[in-house]
Amino acid sequence: MQRTLKDYALITLRGLGMGAADVVPGVSGGTIAFISGIYEELINSIKSVDHNAVKTLFKQGPVAFWKHINGSFLAALFLGIGISILSLAKLLSYLMDTYPTLLWGFFFGLIVASAVYVATKIKKWNVTTVVSLVVGIGVAYFITSLTQTQTPEAPWFVFLSGVIAICAMILPGISGSFLLVILGKYKYIINAVKELDLVTLLTFAAGCFVGLISFSHVLSWLFKKYHDLTVALLTGFMVGSLNKVWPWKNTLETYLNSHGEEVPLVQENVLPGGFTEGEPYTLGVIGLAVAGFLLVLVIERLGKQKLSQ
Repeated sequence: MQRTLKDYALITLRGLGMGAADVVPGVSGGTIAFISGIYEELINSIKSVDHNAVKTLFKQGPVAFWKHINGSFLAALFLGIGISILSLAKLLSYLMDTYPTLLWGFFFGLIVASAVYVATKIKKWNVTTVVSLVVGIGVAYFITSLTQTQTPEAPWFVFLSGVIAICAMILPGISGSFLLVILGKYKYIINAVKELDLVTLLTFAAGCFVGLISFSHVLSWLFKKYHDLTVALLTGFMVGSLNKVWPWKNTLETYLNSHGEEVPLVQENVLPGGFTEGEPYTLGVIGLAVAGFLLVLVIERLGKQKLSQ
């Protein structure tokens, strides 16, 4: 596929969207990749970074190696992801602390629209695809109902956190950031980004690299052999994850984290009228949910136009 500079600029923009989504617990960068039409290319490109790529590098040189791994695509995409994470970490952290209800409303609308869109990619509905959908909903609901724990800050655990989080980050509907919350490492990694703690970031990045290369092979195989079942499962992940991004939550239990901060441990979803932790901003939340829903439609339309060219 011959791409122009404009094409790569658009891929970088998709990367910006993926990076922004990956920073927020409850939202997956894989969702943005899926609705923007680059998901399978992303998985297959990552999968191509293997022993054959190393052989190509030594036998045919760096140019052949770059083509083998679809390097220009990956570079443009990860450039956008990196820029987004570095530039938006502080902003999204501020919004999450200051206007959490409104922010969750926006992402609730985004995920609802994403689930509807992904479901349209199922070519044939039958009993097995419905079962796969239900399993996906159940798994995501269970994961998003787990409470976060305190865990060690040793390098080996930071590395392991990277392995686990990146697998979720490339799965639509499963949030790598939320798994970091459960592992007790979300704020730790966000602070490392804000403070440019290179040792922690490189350790985490190494875990992400190992997890990404390994898991991409599994996903590529699933898409080739069991396309509809896989897409139904991913749709279920998105629907089940709505449990986490419901805007109105009351905190039932809290605990002190390793920095002495009081953070929620157990929360329950409530209607706006039963929300007791501040202004519910009902109209604002609904408006932002609609905005998130419409944004997905725009991204999906742009993705279709690009693929048809």
